Parts: sequence; C-alpha cells; structure tokens
Amino acid sequence: VQLQASGGGLVQAGGSLRLSCAASGLPFSRHDMGWFRQAPGKEREFVAALNRIGSMTYYSDSLKGRFTVSRDNAKNTVYLQMNSLKPEDTAVYFCAAAYRANFGVRYEGSYEHWGQGTLVTVSS
Repeated sequence: VQLQASGGGLVQAGGSLRLSCAASGLPFSRHDMGWFRQAPGKEREFVAALNRIGSMTYYSDSLKGRFTVSRDNAKNTVYLQMNSLKPEDTAVYFCAAAYRANFGVRYEGSYEHWGQGTLVTVSS
C-alpha cells in the first residue's frame, strides 16, 4: 500500500494550495480517507475526512470554511483544497486511509495506512 501526498510548498498568507494524495495497492473506493497535520513541536491533529463515496465530509471545527476535502475514486486520489491560508497552517500534512474507521474518521487510530506527508509553509 502506498499513499503519495503532494502539492505542498511555500505560500504567502492568504494564498491557496491544493494537496493531492494518490493511493495504490488498496481498494481505494472501500476506504474512508482523511487528512491530518503536524505542526513543529505539536501533536498530529485531524484536518478533514470523507467517506468512501465522498458523500459525507468532516472537518476540524477550526478549519471548516477554508479547507475542502474531495476525492476522485476513478483516479484513486483524495484532495485537500486549502484557501485563505494562515501562518498557523504551517505543518506537514498527511493523508491516511481507513477501511473500517472503528473509532471514527477524526481519530488517528482508525487509519491503517498513512502517507509520508507533504510540507506546507505559510509565510506572513
């Protein structure tokens, strides 16, 4: 199983980025997908997730309205559109796949597979 995250980079505050996560080696359309992030010196935190067909989305309360998660099951890819970025959004962003999400999609323990992360840096 491989989850390849991409799209990170350096952006000014107020700008936008679109992260992608391409999955291989697993039945993508049978997995809930999530995004988490880890800022320097902080624990990893939930960002967004969506169910297998993308009909239900979940967001961290603090990010809702700026970030949008989506997926294309034909391309085995999940996306995270990030708008109005702030310096506090600086973090490594990880995508993850959950077959059962036994603890709910907001919890790390629900995910069996993780990508390597992509760094997002927002300058002020």
